[in-house]
Amino acid sequence: MSGVNKVFLIGNLGKDPEFRHMEGGVMVAKFPLATTEYFKNKDGQRQDQTEWHNIVLWRGLAEAAEKLQLRKGHMVFIEGKLRTRNWEKDGIKRYATEIIAENMTMLSKREPGNGGNGDHDHGHDTPHIGDMGGDLPF
Repeated sequence: MSGVNKVFLIGNLGKDPEFRHMEGGVMVAKFPLATTEYFKNKDGQRQDQTEWHNIVLWRGLAEAAEKLQLRKGHMVFIEGKLRTRNWEKDGIKRYATEIIAENMTMLSKREPGNGGNGDHDHGHDTPHIGDMGGDLPF
């Protein structure tokens, strides 16, 4: 029996995606995604906790994100899997945990100039891109 590596996230892009073309024309996009949970502390005061996730889109999924003009503040649903990679830089071993997206749905666009107040444009024509990643290069 094999294990399960599945992640579901709904959050807002922390910055515009970085798009690159790799060898052979393979496209990759990377961006941070913020997910925020709200709870009440022991005194009954509302608290929030934001987690940051490194999202990676490959091939057709990256191309679709570019066509959709995905930008900072947009809310998206990401389905994917966790990957941890490591490398050495200046003699120091470094690690990164990333979400390799397999599906993505743009849920809304944050209106320009709203000051981050959470107002969203909830349209019915929500773009959904599914299973466009193909085989991943690792």
